[in-house]
Amino acid sequence: MMWGYGQGMGWMWLWTLLLLIGIALLVLLAVRVFGGGVRNNGYGPPGPQGPGAPPPVGGSRARQILDERFARGELTADQYRENLKVLGEGP
Repeated sequence: MMWGYGQGMGWMWLWTLLLLIGIALLVLLAVRVFGGGVRNNGYGPPGPQGPGAPPPVGGSRARQILDERFARGELTADQYRENLKVLGEGP
């Protein structure tokens, strides 16, 4: 008795290979979905701005530093406005 292993056994390696490839793709998909997705490598929309990131479009690094110093309380509101005028970005 052959128990169904007759002529179809020759193709069994193909189904095993397809199953392993499918499992690998599912694992890859799960890692991307639950691991935070694809990191920004210069393509696509920009990610959040970090400390070493370039200044946003339309702003300058000097303005960014000034904003940070004002947020930390190193400058008063009057000093902040005066420095904005010096930079040419204030009223």
